[in-house]
Amino acid sequence: MLTNAAVKAARPRAAAYKMADAQGLYLHVAPTGTKSFRMRYRDQAGREQTLTFGSIALADARAQRDAALERRARGDDPRPRAIAARTFEEAARAWHAHRTDGWSPVHASDVIEALERDVFPAIGAAALASITRPAVLQLLERVEARGAIETARRLRQRIEAVFEFARARGWTSIENPADVREALAAAPASGRQAALVDVDELRELVDAVAALDASPILRLASRFLALTAVRLAALRGMCWGEVEDLDGPAPVWRVPAARMKLGAARKLNSVNDHLVPLSSRAAGVLRGARAIAGGGPDVAALVFPGRGAKDAAIGAGAIGDLYVRAGFAGRHVPHGWRASFSTVMNERRPDDRADIDRALGHKPKGMTKVELAYNRAQHLAARRALLEEWGALIAPNSDDIAAGPLG
Repeated sequence: MLTNAAVKAARPRAAAYKMADAQGLYLHVAPTGTKSFRMRYRDQAGREQTLTFGSIALADARAQRDAALERRARGDDPRPRAIAARTFEEAARAWHAHRTDGWSPVHASDVIEALERDVFPAIGAAALASITRPAVLQLLERVEARGAIETARRLRQRIEAVFEFARARGWTSIENPADVREALAAAPASGRQAALVDVDELRELVDAVAALDASPILRLASRFLALTAVRLAALRGMCWGEVEDLDGPAPVWRVPAARMKLGAARKLNSVNDHLVPLSSRAAGVLRGARAIAGGGPDVAALVFPGRGAKDAAIGAGAIGDLYVRAGFAGRHVPHGWRASFSTVMNERRPDDRADIDRALGHKPKGMTKVELAYNRAQHLAARRALLEEWGALIAPNSDDIAAGPLG
């Protein structure tokens, strides 16, 4: 049986896992670190069902399990309330728990945080059957009003998914009230991400961020993003177990294929992990982050945790906010480092285009599908030299920033 200490000590892993208690009750631990008590039982037809009690105390979970077992023994629905009265938040959290295992920890965290920020305050406490299209449209228009057009569109899709999940479970039979596409603002025209391509301006940005009064771990994350030119999602989900040989002569960060921008099938194969050779400056950033973490952090711990729990990633907009505060609003965004690296290094090393593409996790131009399948050469030495040169260009005064302030 579980103990309070065991529940508290449960740490997230790469995949969700369960810790059994008794009489069908168990603790579900998601890769995001979210812990929720659940109970398995069989309905009157003998089909296996799951009750989700949520993130509550062990004693409360056992009390709810006992109450559910009593209802089932009487021949009643073991669920704690009539399904017609189930609220949107209850359904949304059940949908999120159902989908979490197939998402990256960072994406799962982003989804629930967006719902908690923009949706639950508006309709979270409402019974599913009572939610109308105008109510959904009103909350989405509030999101649009702050300029977050794309966020509103994604939220609509998630609300729609929650209702389809609830309908499939028999929790509601109303038409999906998230079918409000035609009333939303048009999607913004796609364009290039803002990116500086002048080395002097890139240095100014790096120095300006280093001088900000901001969280040290956030400033380190910005520096590491600049030095590696990886995608923001890869950095936000980075765990210490992905870093190899940090104190050795050739440190490497192994980005799991699941967090790379790949097709669904390729994401499942570790052969497609992306290796990032770490320059001396990038390794110095990680040593700085390790020092903040107290040295020898858990392999499953995030390298760049957010301000809240240590198992929560930095916010999706946190680094971008630093650039705004530094005076670079509209001139450079976090994703822009990829364009900066590609532009500057292709101009300096036109003959090394293939290795520049590899450094960005792209297929080198001209490589056939057959080569992509069979040629697994990583060209780490060449890519390490590129990133070493890149680091010297944009952060010439920070060979190792493990100790002391950034700069």
